Amino acid sequence: MAHATETDVLEELARLPTMAHPTVSPDGDEIALYYDISGRNELHVLDVESGDLEQWSAGEVPRNARWYVSWGTDGDRVFFHLDEGGNEQNDIHALSRDGSVEPIVQMDGQVAIQDVGDDGRTLVLGSSRDGQMNLYRHDLETGETTKVTEYERAAGGATLSPDCDRVAFTTNESDDYNNKDVYVMDVDGSNPRNLEIGDDGAEAGANDWSPDGTRLLVSDNSEDLGRAGVYDLKTDTIEWYGTGEFEESGSTFLPDGERILVTRSRDAIAVPVVYDLETGEGRELDVPDGVASLGGYGPGNVVIDDDRVLIQHTTPTRRPELLVYDLETDSYETLLEAEYGPFDPEDFADAEYLRVDSDGVPETTQAAVEYEPYDELEIGALFYDSGERPSPLIVNPHGGPRARSTKAFNLYTQVLTALGYSVLQINYRGSTGRGREFVRELHDDWAGAEQGDVAVATEHVLAENDWLDDEHIVVFGGSYGGYSAYWQMVQYPELYEAGVAWIGLTDLEDMFENTMPHFRTELMETYLGTPEENPDLYRERSPVTHVENVAAPIFLVHGVNDRRVPVSQARIFRDAMLEAGYEEGEDFEYEELGEEGHASSDQEQKLRMFELLADFLERRVGGN
Repeated sequence: MAHATETDVLEELARLPTMAHPTVSPDGDEIALYYDISGRNELHVLDVESGDLEQWSAGEVPRNARWYVSWGTDGDRVFFHLDEGGNEQNDIHALSRDGSVEPIVQMDGQVAIQDVGDDGRTLVLGSSRDGQMNLYRHDLETGETTKVTEYERAAGGATLSPDCDRVAFTTNESDDYNNKDVYVMDVDGSNPRNLEIGDDGAEAGANDWSPDGTRLLVSDNSEDLGRAGVYDLKTDTIEWYGTGEFEESGSTFLPDGERILVTRSRDAIAVPVVYDLETGEGRELDVPDGVASLGGYGPGNVVIDDDRVLIQHTTPTRRPELLVYDLETDSYETLLEAEYGPFDPEDFADAEYLRVDSDGVPETTQAAVEYEPYDELEIGALFYDSGERPSPLIVNPHGGPRARSTKAFNLYTQVLTALGYSVLQINYRGSTGRGREFVRELHDDWAGAEQGDVAVATEHVLAENDWLDDEHIVVFGGSYGGYSAYWQMVQYPELYEAGVAWIGLTDLEDMFENTMPHFRTELMETYLGTPEENPDLYRERSPVTHVENVAAPIFLVHGVNDRRVPVSQARIFRDAMLEAGYEEGEDFEYEELGEEGHASSDQEQKLRMFELLADFLERRVGGN
């Protein structure tokens, strides 16, 4: 790659095959996953013993692999979510081994599989058909779909008992918006019972049923750091596991019913832990530092047999690969290796984990809202050195905001370092992995101390690395990271030479009115209340309110089909800049991405974003 052009590098990076949502079949013999090794996202099935990979789909599944897949009970078909151009208003379809596709559930709103019953006929779904996200039962034999919950707050996280007679799920009927409780009800929606796990105001969730259906693996953060426990439904008692030293969340029971798997977070890594329920002893699985995932978003199965489980593993320089881990021998084999194209792992920039003390108020002038110092907290960050001297810096806050940057392979980071930019990612207050109280530092304070943490961490790395070019600093983020990019540009205009705000929030009241119902309640109301309750907060913490502070070129990028953060957010900021006298093409640039919603994993759509980003940075900032 020594003589490759920039375009060559971007194309090669965009076309690196990526796997997503691996899930083990009911008999443990196969793994279904999305994989775009053909150039387009397709459903593939991987044989556990032989390693043979078979493509089942031929263009029927979405181009964007955001949404997970689930096996049918017979192991001969896979359910998938199908939307229009990334708008996430999913219907459910099934793809059979012979390649035939059948629509299963088609309703207005967003539909999401919660669980597939062992009886071969029951699906539990979440749907916003009637407004709020609630639970539905679908009978695969009759084709009938029945609504089984009716809550004002979102209901989700549902899992079916082995006999398919009961459903465990999570919702909130408390006056405390921070609260989440675990309920168990009959599969027809009758007899819901709050298990009253943990404290009021804490968050509990149901992860899995024991094989005999008498116990539930649950998670809770009553003690601040997340913990996993086993709830006995016969005695209404619970046993908690772990020392309380790390944030942990439950994953699954093992087939013997006497061991559980959980995920432990520490610093910027994630590692699976197996607990023996009789002794309470736990041990981390012996995998390299990085991010080792037990399934992911959605009801994926990771259990292959009594002692073998599926792990997806990645590091900052190693792309995700699938491992079969043997719990008896504490060893693993690589089942599906990552593809690197013309690159090697050592071509990629590694991450250094930093700790920065921050009181939320940087030395840089606060132009929009002036804050007094907050409580000083230790903030974690990841720093990627591009190797260029001097090096411009990209400040890249994560989305969520309830998320964190980890030591996982990040394609956008590697694109930026390949372009000659060092990258800083900050786990500001409000990020996950540090417990409930750290998360709640962000409640009622969007664009407050957490944005100060971003600027403080930026000042810190500039002070510690004199080879960074403090005249060439850019902020770039997507989703809540896009909100951060907008806010950094209006709050700390002296710090940045340019900004890129991708699918970001600009007008919080408009976001409240136009996002999906479960984002309205579980994101906006939970963090900020309603615009009626807190009109001043909504107005003050909206970047568009302070648009006149923008003092450097800013690039606004948004998918037209985004239903999480509607495209109106970008249009509002664009129009406000024009009204304030800024000139499009000179003071700011604007791009709407067609056939795309809240970002995309599709190779062509990723390449489009890479090229837009590279072009803007080259013209506005320079680089190598």
